[in-house]
Amino acid sequence: MKKIMLITLSIIVALVLGVFLFMQTAVFGKDPSGKRLERIKQSTHYREGAFQNLHPTEVMLKEASMVRMIRDFFNKPKTTEPDEPLPSVQTNLKTLDDNQPSIVWFGHSSYLIKSKGKNVLVDPVFSGNASPVSFFAKAFEGANGYGADDMPPIDVLIITHDHYDHLDYKTILALQPKIKKIYTSLGVGADLEHWGVPLDKIVEMDWNQHQRVSDSVEITAVPARHFSGRGFTRAKTLWSAFVLSIDGYKIFIGGDSGYDTHFKAIGEQHGPFDIAMLEAGQYGVNWPNIHMMPEETILAAKDLNAKVLMPVHWAKFALALHNWDEPISRVVEEAHRQNVKLTTPLIGEVVVLDSIYPATEWWKK
Repeated sequence: MKKIMLITLSIIVALVLGVFLFMQTAVFGKDPSGKRLERIKQSTHYREGAFQNLHPTEVMLKEASMVRMIRDFFNKPKTTEPDEPLPSVQTNLKTLDDNQPSIVWFGHSSYLIKSKGKNVLVDPVFSGNASPVSFFAKAFEGANGYGADDMPPIDVLIITHDHYDHLDYKTILALQPKIKKIYTSLGVGADLEHWGVPLDKIVEMDWNQHQRVSDSVEITAVPARHFSGRGFTRAKTLWSAFVLSIDGYKIFIGGDSGYDTHFKAIGEQHGPFDIAMLEAGQYGVNWPNIHMMPEETILAAKDLNAKVLMPVHWAKFALALHNWDEPISRVVEEAHRQNVKLTTPLIGEVVVLDSIYPATEWWKK
C-alpha cells in the first residue's frame, strides 16, 4: 500500500511539474511587472490587484457547473463546425485599391482596414488555432487561407485583449518585421515585449485615452465588458474596444464584450459610426455577461448609432456549443426585424465604405 501511495504521489508531482514547466513557455506570455505594473496601478479601472468592468460582471454564472461545462465542451455536437470547407475569396491585399476605406475580414475577429495608403490590422490569428496548443480550437477547414505573408506593411496593429483568439503568439512573431506600431490595452505590452517586440513599437492604452497616429488617423480606447488572461490568473491586463478615426470616417472596433450601457455612452460620445465590427458568436448560457447574444449585437449597433454592422467573432473557431452558423442566422433575422443594415462578406471579400457592402447569405447551402 505504501509503495502504491508513493507511486501515485510521484505521478501527481510529475504532472504538476510538467504543467508548471509548460506554462513557462513563451506562448503564455508574461504578467506585467516593474514600471508597467506601476502604471497599471494608477488606472481607475484597476482595483484589488485586477482590472474591473464598469459594472459587476460574473465571467461564469455562479450556478454553472464547471464539470458539466468541461464534459459538454469535449463532447460538442458536430454542428459546432461546418461539414464542408468554408468558401472564401483570395484578395491581393497589397494591391487593393484604398481610395475609400476598405475592410477585408479573415474570419473570427481578424480584419484589415486599408485607407489612402495606410494599413490597420486588427487581432490577427493566422496560426490555425486559437489556443496554446496546436490540436485544440483549430480553425475550420477553408477559414485559414490568409497568413502573415499575405499582409501589406502594417502601419497600425490593434490588439483588443490578450485571449488566444485575439492575440496569437506565432502570428505576432511572423508579422513583427512588417509592423510599425502596435496599439493595445494596458498591460498587454508585457506579452509583446516578452516575445521580442521592441518597446518603442508598443503603445498601451487605458479606457478613454487617445492616440494621434497621423494627421488623418486617431485611435481611442473605450470600455468593453469582458475579462483577460492567458493562464490561470485573470484581469492582470485590460480588455478594450477601439474607436478608429481614419480619413474622415469613424470605425468601431469592438473586440469582445457582453452587452451593457457602455455601448450607448460610446455612441453618444464618439458616434455616429460609419461601420461597427461587433462580436456575434461564441456566446453561451453559462457566460451571458462576457459575450453578447446575437440579438444583443443588434442592440449594441443601434446604441452605437452605426450606419452598418459587420458581425465578427464567428466562422473560424468553435469556442462555444452553438451551431457554427447560428450566430449569423440570428443576427440576420434580428437585423431585418429592427431595420439594421448589415454587411456579411465571405472571408477575403472586400467591404468598401459608402460603396460596397456584400450581403449574400453565403453560409446557407
